[in-house]
Amino acid sequence: MTTAPSANYDAPWKEALERYFEPFLAFFFPQIHAEIDWQLSYESLDSEFQQVVRDAEIGKRFVDKLVKVWRRDGQETWVLIHVEIQSQYDSDFAKRMYTYSYRIFDRYNRNVVSLAILGDDQLNWRPQAYHYTLWGCRVGIEFPIVKLLDYESQWDFLEQSLNPYAMLVRAHLLTQKTSGDSEDRLTWKLRLVQGMQALGYSEDTILELFRLVDLMMTLPPELDQIFDTEVRRFGAENAMPYLTTIERFAIERGKLQNARVSVMEVLDVRFGAVPPELIDQINQMEDLDRLKQLLRQATVLASIADFQVLLLNE
Repeated sequence: MTTAPSANYDAPWKEALERYFEPFLAFFFPQIHAEIDWQLSYESLDSEFQQVVRDAEIGKRFVDKLVKVWRRDGQETWVLIHVEIQSQYDSDFAKRMYTYSYRIFDRYNRNVVSLAILGDDQLNWRPQAYHYTLWGCRVGIEFPIVKLLDYESQWDFLEQSLNPYAMLVRAHLLTQKTSGDSEDRLTWKLRLVQGMQALGYSEDTILELFRLVDLMMTLPPELDQIFDTEVRRFGAENAMPYLTTIERFAIERGKLQNARVSVMEVLDVRFGAVPPELIDQINQMEDLDRLKQLLRQATVLASIADFQVLLLNE
């Protein structure tokens, strides 16, 4: 049994939020979805949100999305979506939600609805509010959450739903479940991608979901090769006209992996053992040009601490 490499949760969730915002609310928060006038356009406000995050100086970055929508009664509302992907209790989570919300309100004077997706592996960790009280003054926030672990009991629903997030949640839960077993992850990954065509997704949706599942359910190089071979065989047998696009994804993945390995090898040769948290960060990078830049910088920086500072300042 081969231990699976660190999963890449952040990039698939971030890309899914960019591409499938309306399906996100329809799947996780249907009551909110019903209150929005989808005939009017919605607008991403990520640049505004990043300014708030920089000003807040609260350190670690997460998968977040700020979107302006219009309610059916004609009012403008800003929706802050926060996807928390971590495997342990965080006492500052609810406070961070409060900080984001009040800073957006203070800066832009807009009503903000804060929503959270908890993708960790602790069933009982469910932060939903932050308050403090002093001398009769009480301030704070309460916010809806979705716990992905709760969908383990709704597997039949996930297998039948055509909402893209049904597939993403399945991939997320299976990635967690197979964290110690790459062979098992390979089996499940193949089962997911081979089942997409039978569900009746459009060709574009299949290609996008394939890429997101491929990003998340990371495998060691030798099993990646087996996965690619099996996908090509399945595609040829089932007359998948988009097989060449899937093969191109595999080629790009190989280039990315080679670039990541090159960066880590240079760091290892120059500075010794690379810290595990730095390895995880490099393994989750999806920008080939940026990895090439980091490779050049790894050859000239004076210490691995300088390299870590470089990543933190991105």
